[in-house]
Amino acid sequence: MYLGLDLGTSGVKALLIDAGQGVIGSGHGTLDVSRPHPGWSEQDPLHWIRACQDAIAELKASHPGQFAAVKGIGLSGQMHGATLLDAADQVLRPCILWNDTRSHVEAAALDADPRFRALTGNIVFPGFTAPKLAWVKNNEPAVFAKVAKVLLPKDFLRLWLTGEHISEMSDAAGTSWLDVGKRRWSADLLAATSLDESHMPALVEGTAKAGGLRAELASQWGIAAGIPVAGGAGDNAASACGMGTVGAGHAFVSLGTSGVLFAANASYLPNPASAVHTFCHALPNTWHQMGVILSATDSLNWLSEITGKGAGELTSELRETLKAPTGVSFLPYLSGERTPHNDSAIRGSFTGLAHESGRVVLTQAVLEGVAFAFRDSLEALKTAGTILTRVTAIGGGSRSRYWLKAIATALQVPVDIPADGDFGAAFGAARLGLIAATGADPLAVCTAPKTDATIEPDAALGNAYADAYHRYRALYPAIRAVTA
Repeated sequence: MYLGLDLGTSGVKALLIDAGQGVIGSGHGTLDVSRPHPGWSEQDPLHWIRACQDAIAELKASHPGQFAAVKGIGLSGQMHGATLLDAADQVLRPCILWNDTRSHVEAAALDADPRFRALTGNIVFPGFTAPKLAWVKNNEPAVFAKVAKVLLPKDFLRLWLTGEHISEMSDAAGTSWLDVGKRRWSADLLAATSLDESHMPALVEGTAKAGGLRAELASQWGIAAGIPVAGGAGDNAASACGMGTVGAGHAFVSLGTSGVLFAANASYLPNPASAVHTFCHALPNTWHQMGVILSATDSLNWLSEITGKGAGELTSELRETLKAPTGVSFLPYLSGERTPHNDSAIRGSFTGLAHESGRVVLTQAVLEGVAFAFRDSLEALKTAGTILTRVTAIGGGSRSRYWLKAIATALQVPVDIPADGDFGAAFGAARLGLIAATGADPLAVCTAPKTDATIEPDAALGNAYADAYHRYRALYPAIRAVTA
């Protein structure tokens, strides 16, 4: 048996799989986010341990015999969080999370240093780890002076599990301190935030052993001491391992609250100018790129609140036959946009409204607007040298066949729908635990799920969608010019 632990923002998931990668069961522990000031987002790292204990207790209670056979553990987690420890490994302050924006001034200052984009392949976003440390130095100098180690959230769990300060490439790539092409810490970038390599955890690949389970926890859980804990992965890379999105050209489109177009790469292909994330993957000698949309299903949920109709009701009114764009366009920038604009000030809009623009027309425009936002990410990936020939759809929004048809036609690539199953970050983490424990070939383990159906682009509407996308592209600079 192999255990995957996924530390999310709202909870910890523990997933148990067997040697054939069959899912045995799962357990959960809940987490809350503290927001003491506007733009702040924090968690107490000790709460992660409590939630992890809760998740494991639930899993063990429901599957005691199988849990006792655990031979490897993999970790996945929310990225970018700044977990600050003193020389005795005591937490110095609440962890500053990925969606905390307090360090926007420091992020802009670091991004103005050309070394950061050159070495990391990414814009320095306020959510990344390095600007958070710059903020702590500027605003909490007494805390900064005591910092002995900076850990990412899942790696704080590893410290508890193993007693080791270790991270891996995919998560470290989101700090703004990693030389992403060479897969090692950059002394220059660390020095730019008054730190050095002694403040960082050691680095391994996500498939490698990164410590063994402490005897105290092993005894408590009734499993063997010293079993391998894999390097693991940041949440999106772990999900990609769960989906089998690990080979060059493999990609998925995630229709969740936010949207992600994720592509695996066999080489390092940065494109920071288009706000594409270029990170190390969890597998050796592999990288990945992500285009990020801040409001994907969030846009439909917003319309749902306005109209008083459930999201499923709204999409069902469109039925399943794809319609030509009506001339009404929607920009899904309800909370700004990441790829390709890196613009936190831009806001959404409807244009082309007329007397006959009823609820169904607005729903259609919202679905098309999100599809065109994915097209923006696709074009940004193309600029970086990544060509996609098909994508797999995951996330809650992928239940709408109409939406998937719109995305396939906007991207002009087929969209595969996987067969039912749990292919998320906890499953990917469990796969990495299996690889670290057995030495299995990562590509043989991280296979794609069976395809239940494939949505092809609608050839008859290709030109109409192309014209609507050109209108969509023209709207951003026009709206930006009148956005405060």
